[in-house]
Amino acid sequence: MQRTSTKRQALLSLAAVTFGATLPSVPHLAAWAAEQDPSKPTGREPIETESFRVPTQDPGIGLYVRNKHAAGMSAFPAEKILLYVHGATYPASTSFDLPLNGLSMMDYLADQGYDVYLVDLPGYGFSDRPAQMSAPAQDNAPFMRTADAARAVSSAVDAILTRRNADKLNLMGWSWGTSTMGLYTSQNNDKVNRLVLYAPQWLAKAPPNLGNAGPLGAYRSVSRDSAKDRWLKGVPESKRADLIPAGWFEQWADATWATDPVGAAQSPPALRAPNGIIADSQEYWQAGKPLYDPGLIRVPTLVIHAEWDADLPSYQAQEYFAHLTATPYKRFVELGEGTHTVMMEKNRMQFFREVGAFLNEVDPVALN
Repeated sequence: MQRTSTKRQALLSLAAVTFGATLPSVPHLAAWAAEQDPSKPTGREPIETESFRVPTQDPGIGLYVRNKHAAGMSAFPAEKILLYVHGATYPASTSFDLPLNGLSMMDYLADQGYDVYLVDLPGYGFSDRPAQMSAPAQDNAPFMRTADAARAVSSAVDAILTRRNADKLNLMGWSWGTSTMGLYTSQNNDKVNRLVLYAPQWLAKAPPNLGNAGPLGAYRSVSRDSAKDRWLKGVPESKRADLIPAGWFEQWADATWATDPVGAAQSPPALRAPNGIIADSQEYWQAGKPLYDPGLIRVPTLVIHAEWDADLPSYQAQEYFAHLTATPYKRFVELGEGTHTVMMEKNRMQFFREVGAFLNEVDPVALN
């Protein structure tokens, strides 16, 4: 199989989402080889991509869910099913499944035999926009609080478990998504096999790095320039030039801003994101009050973080980890030379492998 261009791969991914097409699978070793010599074939089996919608408790609001797995497979054990949820500003569909150099993290895990899902929450990505987003932001209060997000995740989890006739699955959250998945797990341990928390949110010493100022409306509007500035905040000046490989930011930004046609039509183009996370931050995390108790999580948990994360700094991940007091076992991994968005940076394969190793390993408790 010849390596497709970035533009062609993006079009193939869009076709797969729309029409249920089959895309090539690329494991981590083959991906590494392709990055060194893109002309070499990967020689792997294809990945099947499907998408569907899940109704929520709110009338007219459906969730967009995408699934990738090895072609021809329809039955998976609980330990091989994974659902991913995004953070405060950007949807899952343009980060977890962004084919940078032909490979997304979703591809990587699907190639390891996982039945992988992502979900865009209401107001994000390809999911429905609540009515508040059809009015000026100042006309309504912040919406999509963490508890609302956890209820939406519950709808997605139940749909996936029914679809696969399974009793539990693995969960992975990024940034605010760690609060969503952490809260959900604390209330539904029986439905969770393992939990991956990528850059967890905890009690904060400063307001979130989300670019919001002034009165808090229903949603905020984010520009591409502010997104780039936020991404690189905290990175040493001497390390900025090669942190994001050439073209990767533009590929991500093009895909992400395109999910919000209303915002994209503005001048300059904007991406609108619900402000529920900021309201929760002010009421809980900045006020010294945890929104939920990590001590109620009773499943194996990985906390993974990167050293230059200015959005949710290392102290939050470390303090959160200390509050995981009821897990059968837990692990903390700190990656060097990465930011809050290490999943889409030059060291992303380190991130992929650490997550994969945690999910793939034999339960150490069972070996005792």
